Order: sequence, then structure tokens, then C-alpha cells
Amino acid sequence: MDENKETLRVGAAVRRRRRALELTLAVVAERSGLSVPFLSQVENERARPSMRSLQRVADALHTTCVELLAAADPARSVDVVRADDSEFTHEPRVRPLVRGHHQLHAMEFSGDHDAGREFQHRNDELMYVADGAVEVEAEGRAYRLGRGDTLHLTGGVRHRWRATDADTRVLIVAVADHIEAVEDDPRR
Repeated sequence: MDENKETLRVGAAVRRRRRALELTLAVVAERSGLSVPFLSQVENERARPSMRSLQRVADALHTTCVELLAAADPARSVDVVRADDSEFTHEPRVRPLVRGHHQLHAMEFSGDHDAGREFQHRNDELMYVADGAVEVEAEGRAYRLGRGDTLHLTGGVRHRWRATDADTRVLIVAVADHIEAVEDDPRR
């Protein structure tokens, strides 16, 4: 099997997470607004959820899409993700840039983005605007970012963002939530 042509198997990650929380498919369906048959098909790799549906499942499982996608593929020490390797091709487009369960998560967002969704991550996050423009709201302030701008968010900061240009492409790199980031002791 060609390692570069592997299909991301998110269903197994969804099932593991659901079982770890001791939830039934019916409970996840009720929480996510998705049907039990569809969720069963996802878990059994007979259906691939859109990023919007995966986000609804992640919310129902008290996790994130990034964590489910990371848990979907075994870690590799060296892995190349080609520009045309995208598993999710709908708009808005979200493409994992790192596969597997690692200390670092990286995602590329293209097109519009759900501005109403608020995020808060355990660890630091860096947003880089590769094309277009975004508005970010964090700690009660609004920030306008254009092509080439970056924004660093310390872990725990609540934030939301939206693309202000249809051709926007944003890269987000974050320390994975399962990593315990430790601050340096200033007395040393």
C-alpha cells in the first residue's frame, strides 16, 4: 500500500472517544443533531463526515476536530503531506498539515469560517495569514490581520475569528491539548 495514499480513518477515533466517555450512539446523535445511522456509518468507515459534521461530533464528545483527526492516524516520525492530499474538499476547506497524534497540530483553513464559534485551547497557538484577511476577537479586543501577519495566543485565551476576504487562507499551528506545557521558573 502506498503510504502517501492512505485514507484518514477518523471513524475509529470517534468510536474510541465515544466508548472512553461511555456514551451510546443515541446520546452522541442527540448531542450532535446527527442521526444514529450516520454516526454508525462514520464509526465503521462507511461514511466520511464533512468538517462541519465532524465538529458537531467533536462538540458532542467534548473534544475538538483537531484531536479526532490526530487520533485517526498513527504517528509517524517523518511524514509528507502533499498539497493535493486533502481529505476534506468542501468549503470552507480545512486541511490537516500534520497527520497522526503528535505534540504539534497544524491546520490550513481556506475560504469562509464560522465566526460565531469560540475557541479556547489548553496550550499556545499561532495563526498565520497566508492570503486574504481575518478579524480575530481575543480578550475583548479585535485584531485585523492581513497577508503575512501572525497572531500568537497564549494557552487558555478565549478567541474567535472570521475571514474578511473570500480568498483567505490561514495556517494555525498549536501545541496539542494532550501536552502539559510547563512555564519556565523565572527564579532559575
